[in-house]
Amino acid sequence: MQNRNSIYPDFRILQGDCMERLKEIEDNSIDAIFADPPYFLSNGGISVQSGKQVCVDKGEWDKGGTPEYIYEFNRKWLELCRPKLKDNGTIWISGTHHNIHMVMRCLQELGYKVLNTITWQKTDPPPNLSCKYFNFSTELIIWARKNQKVTHKFNYETMKQLNGGTQMTDVWRIPSVSKWEKTCGKHPTQKPLRLLYRIILACTHEGDTILDPFAGSCTTGIAANLLNRKFIGIDQSEEYLQLGIRRRQEIEDEATADKFRRKMSEINKEDTVLVNHADKQTRLLMIEKGICYLRAGESKGSLQVTPGFERMKYVLLHTNGDECQFFRLDKVGTFQIWSKETLEEHGFTPEHAKYYIVVRFNNIPEPFKHLPQIKQRLNTYRAKIVPLSEFIGIK
Repeated sequence: MQNRNSIYPDFRILQGDCMERLKEIEDNSIDAIFADPPYFLSNGGISVQSGKQVCVDKGEWDKGGTPEYIYEFNRKWLELCRPKLKDNGTIWISGTHHNIHMVMRCLQELGYKVLNTITWQKTDPPPNLSCKYFNFSTELIIWARKNQKVTHKFNYETMKQLNGGTQMTDVWRIPSVSKWEKTCGKHPTQKPLRLLYRIILACTHEGDTILDPFAGSCTTGIAANLLNRKFIGIDQSEEYLQLGIRRRQEIEDEATADKFRRKMSEINKEDTVLVNHADKQTRLLMIEKGICYLRAGESKGSLQVTPGFERMKYVLLHTNGDECQFFRLDKVGTFQIWSKETLEEHGFTPEHAKYYIVVRFNNIPEPFKHLPQIKQRLNTYRAKIVPLSEFIGIK
């Protein structure tokens, strides 16, 4: 057993058997736990990855045992985890039918209070090659708190924002691990950053500490650090902990960290909003004409066409963060490229560029209840595409 602490004080990793290394962690020091324990499904079956037939065996640690063994294994690590949680702490455990029922039994026996069972519905499941079953497209995640009577952290309003302003349900449609998450390598049971993003935001605050007793390639730690939380991870594999360290080094580059934050916060198919700054006179003319224009290119204020542009449904116009008004586009995700001369024919006085991106909108203002802190954001004057969920109350 070795301590693989890196140079990152917010990213502590321990190599070895979690049953032993959990004993080293201080009691009542952990705000939340995410655990992806063995599912015990490595039985020689086959599946599909990247269009190729592959064996589903993950490793010796995932080989199926007797029901008695699976029960004892889960009860032991869950018993060791409970005193590590703060009194208001919660635990999340992922699984399938191979292990999750045993986990539920152990949680109830050990005094945890089960809060929800989340159904993670994968938007991109591999096909079922045997054609003898329904396609396996979901995993379950049990959410429980340490104590029956001590309330837990739940960032309810944040979850509403992520769900477009309505209560989030216990069915989450999130894709599997994407290519951008595997640039340093991959783990056979790696979880997507988008999943951990939602879990961490649901039950922790900035500065909190999150424990993962089956850390693998440290996805929990990467998501935690990107969200300004601390991480402790345990895994028996030197190889995968080294992968976790490489992944942590990768987000030292601020551009990469920003890219990951943006990608893991994306909500598949959620409408987006174009936030555009304009001086007062130009903004009023835009509203009169129902035309929003931005420089095409890389200059300050130009539109950066990022994922989500095709789902753009609204435009928010403002001047120095004030007099903000919200309008619906004539058609979702469409734009035109106009020359400077064409804009001048419509009464505008564009500068600094030969061509401009133009979107058309209905000039009847849309009501909204909440405005992001535009004045406090970096690059206030750069046109930005943001998720609709940031604007509470928009239908």
